[in-house]
Amino acid sequence: MLRQRPSTAYWSSALALFTFFLTWSFAYSLFPLWLNQTLQLSGKQTGIVFAANALAALFAMPVYGVVQDKLGTGKQLLRILALLTIAVGPFFVYVYQPLLTHHFFTGVCVGALYSALAFGAAVGTLEALIERIGRQHGVEFGKARLWGSLGWAVATFAAGIIFNISPQVNFWIASVSGAAFFVCVLRLPTNEFDLQSSHRTSISSMDVFALLKLGSFWRLGFYVMGVSCLYQIYDQQFAIYFAAMFPSVEEGNRFYGYLNSTQVFVEAGLMFVAPYVVNKIGAKNGLLLSGAIMALRILASGLVDDTISISMVKLLHAVELPLLLVSIFKYITVNFDARLSATIYLIGFNVMSQVVTTALSSLVGEMYDTFGFANAYLVLGIVVTLNVAISWRVLEDKNKATPALQQPNLKMSRD
Repeated sequence: MLRQRPSTAYWSSALALFTFFLTWSFAYSLFPLWLNQTLQLSGKQTGIVFAANALAALFAMPVYGVVQDKLGTGKQLLRILALLTIAVGPFFVYVYQPLLTHHFFTGVCVGALYSALAFGAAVGTLEALIERIGRQHGVEFGKARLWGSLGWAVATFAAGIIFNISPQVNFWIASVSGAAFFVCVLRLPTNEFDLQSSHRTSISSMDVFALLKLGSFWRLGFYVMGVSCLYQIYDQQFAIYFAAMFPSVEEGNRFYGYLNSTQVFVEAGLMFVAPYVVNKIGAKNGLLLSGAIMALRILASGLVDDTISISMVKLLHAVELPLLLVSIFKYITVNFDARLSATIYLIGFNVMSQVVTTALSSLVGEMYDTFGFANAYLVLGIVVTLNVAISWRVLEDKNKATPALQQPNLKMSRD
């Protein structure tokens, strides 16, 4: 197997991630504002759009995963995904907007399919490929992934300004950056894994069924569904509420772009600090601290009524997310068989998140229409606070790895 210099593999991976997230951000970072201000959709309708997008991604993720696992570091699937990102401008301008305006539910279905195929499920495929390339060429995934966050921040900063000129301009810029992503995909190294090694790392369906029988897995699932999932649903339409607090929505849109970029830059820096904090306080306490910050942000969103305070509330996300990501992986490693960490993360975090998002997005959107954002946030904040308190009792607190799946009656699929 040919092995590239680490610096060459690093920069090709970094640029692929940067251009993908740049494209994704131009298309979707102000997506709720586009739905609300440009298309004049209600909170319930916006919730339906988000629920459909989540449902489509839920079904697309495992398909993409199986295909990419068979391809190893083959780029055939990513080339198709890159072509889809180039289509952002034509799709949003000539297909998605007219359908949502005149044939709402048809537009919801078509848009959900495109969102899942081009971005929602594609991001995991790209990250999995980059991680494989990193292991082959001595490149640490985290250092390459940082460029994805930077791409999102740069695009969001510009998108908030451009949105006030014309939202369609953002979509056309996304097509241009999608073309750059396609070029970067072509430049990624392609080296196949040793087949025997790949076989040894496979996970059988019996492992997954054994996992689903464990009470410890569902206790973690309670935290995911009752805390982090509700927080994600709260965050879906926060941009609409944020922009409405400014003297004009144009000013709110612009400042949301600035603030979102600032948040992502701070978030990237705190990614380096979070492992130290979590190692000090433990994985369980890391999850609880992250959940407490989520609850605080949701409650504060319903209580503050000025632009400075709501901006500070927005920045709390930069603290919460690094703690959550580091803690969830450490918690899985400590409490389960580390060999199943990816499977547990996929099912226990990503899939559960999509299921809850699909089920509740429309309902929460209707709450915004009926009770107003502030009152709805207070209700969500109270629910999340209660679930954090319950999680304090149900989550396991182990100081050393005693994997729940390493039991004599549960046969693992690899040595």
